[in-house]
Amino acid sequence: MSDKSGKTEKAEKTEKTMNSESVRLSVLKTYKLYVGGKFPRSESGRVYEVTDAKSGKWLANAPLSSRKDGRDAVVAARKAFGGWSGATAYNRGQILYRVAEMLEGRREQYVREVAEAEGLGRSKAAAVVDAAIDRWVWYAGWTDKIGQVVGGANPVAGPFFNLSTPEPTGVVAVIAPQESSFLGLVSVIAPVIASGNTAVVITSEKAPLPALSLGEVLATSDLPGGVVNILSGKASEIAPSLAAHQDVNGIDLTGADVALAKELEIAAADNLKRVRRPQPVEDFAADPGTDRLTQFLETKTVWHPTGSLGASGSSY
Repeated sequence: MSDKSGKTEKAEKTEKTMNSESVRLSVLKTYKLYVGGKFPRSESGRVYEVTDAKSGKWLANAPLSSRKDGRDAVVAARKAFGGWSGATAYNRGQILYRVAEMLEGRREQYVREVAEAEGLGRSKAAAVVDAAIDRWVWYAGWTDKIGQVVGGANPVAGPFFNLSTPEPTGVVAVIAPQESSFLGLVSVIAPVIASGNTAVVITSEKAPLPALSLGEVLATSDLPGGVVNILSGKASEIAPSLAAHQDVNGIDLTGADVALAKELEIAAADNLKRVRRPQPVEDFAADPGTDRLTQFLETKTVWHPTGSLGASGSSY
């Protein structure tokens, strides 16, 4: 009898344990900004609700960035620019490829977040995530090749070498696409940093979670802190101060609507920023070409004397 009663007690304990596990509260994720390699909350302390695109179900509270967050991000991006632009193109390619490796490792997470953000079925969301990872790899491969495509030696009449080489513009503010939360996001960030620039990115307002999760990948990759800074919130609130910021050298208006894009373009003219205007139709699934890689590059031309050329030929 004692043996039976012992078994009964064990069975009751097991049942209680299973019941307690079934009502366990899950640990909700706290999404934060990504600035200077760290994860701060917005300095304002504000957040806003992010919901499922299809069901309207609450997903998370995202930080509502302020103009002060934008200025902090510019400081971090400027601090990182010297080291990142001075790294070899081959090294930048290796680092970007490492980011792609880590994105592949978190594929299932991104499939879920993209499905919720864009209201897609799982198979379609998986295809979008695969395309985004492939796009990142594609840009990683261009880091040490774009200089050969847009630079080179120029024929000149005289005893000179004349060489043109591309150099990064500097700090680039990027307004990410509003509808394409991951493929579009990767398509605007990767070319900016592949060419040696640093970026301050304003995410999609209604679908920021894939972008904020990207910050977690960048932080644990080999990418130096400050090369990419990610802000969630209202582009209409953050972007004007970035467009007018004297230490921002370029701005990509891809995710801005017509009215906001016009306002930002006027503000950007104050210090002659390079501006990439939004296109009427952006097909991020199409072959991207090299347009975005060259958008924020400057051409430096160097003249170098070869010495006098006599009848016997060159003196060098």
